[in-house]
Amino acid sequence: MAACRQTNTEESGFIPQHAPAIAVRSVNLWVRGLTPLPPTSEVKFCSSLQHGVPLAHGQPSGDDTHLGLERSGFVVEHRDWTPWVTLGKSRCLNFPSVIGRLNAAETRALYERYKPTHVIHLAALVGGLFKNIKYNLDFWRRNVHINDNVLHTAYEFGVQKVVSCLSTCIFPDKTTYPIDETMIHNGPPHSSNFGYSYAKRMIDVQNRGYFEQHGCRFTAVIPTNVFGPHDNYNIEDGHVLPGLIHKVYLAKKNGTALTVWGTGKPRRQFIYSLDLARLFLWVLREYDEVEPIILSVGEEDEVSIREAAESVAEAMDFKRELIFDVTKSDGQFKKTASNGKLRRHLPDFKFTPFKQAVKETCDWFCANYAIARK
Repeated sequence: MAACRQTNTEESGFIPQHAPAIAVRSVNLWVRGLTPLPPTSEVKFCSSLQHGVPLAHGQPSGDDTHLGLERSGFVVEHRDWTPWVTLGKSRCLNFPSVIGRLNAAETRALYERYKPTHVIHLAALVGGLFKNIKYNLDFWRRNVHINDNVLHTAYEFGVQKVVSCLSTCIFPDKTTYPIDETMIHNGPPHSSNFGYSYAKRMIDVQNRGYFEQHGCRFTAVIPTNVFGPHDNYNIEDGHVLPGLIHKVYLAKKNGTALTVWGTGKPRRQFIYSLDLARLFLWVLREYDEVEPIILSVGEEDEVSIREAAESVAEAMDFKRELIFDVTKSDGQFKKTASNGKLRRHLPDFKFTPFKQAVKETCDWFCANYAIARK
């Protein structure tokens, strides 16, 4: 098998100015490819965080998702990697699944065709608290297969760098706070989502193994709770903030109170998907460690679920009562993460204020309700 290696640009015919590069959204995977494309086409690889389906598609340039990124304040730096391309999940639905079928042969064919040099790996089976509780085994099995498929194929094809996405749920349930990157394997994760958590932990093990045995530059990021436009707003299967946004939308439409599952007391750090996109690109370009890095707002920006619900209600001008259903589980009470390592690298990085990000996300959801994932 081929060891991980730096691609020889002269042998490959790679022309950086013409190669498709990477843009990241909270639900998509983007790959920088080697082969120059016709001037009217863009190569796109995307992978749904929900289903883990990487797909390839070429289409005319100038798609509205890219424009939406720019309108949202995500300034594309052209540097030596251009053009930047984006593709929403809805544009992938007519193309065959690769990782979703756990088919290594099809994944290999995809890499063989596009010869990517850099990969951002977001493919995963994910879900909200109650879906995880019900299907822990499924979450473990599917995600272990997906991760092995992506990383081993990247190794076989000499991909220069892979950045995988982990989650703060991988940290031990019984721990001291704030948690940091050195504490991942210090004890079992929370029982509510142990299947997903252990599968994600194994990416860190794989990254270290590929580096020690083959010299591969595979690393991972650990974002806190991600939210933003184009998220999964399914009330039962989505994460807490997009689920709240959908609930408030329906409660306002129907003239009813808002029911929030749990006590509202658990605390979370939320990161806006556009901020996370900028950080992903920095990791891909500049971060040179195999050890993972937490991508998060500071500890001081942690908010309770009650405060998050109130922020959504304010953003959507919802005036009715908030009811907390204490018969529902709260899940893990807190998982406060330190962003000290990130701040040592990027001391001046500016995060979008939470209420501003919530407002922008709510506005997007209301304007795109008919096509939003829900």
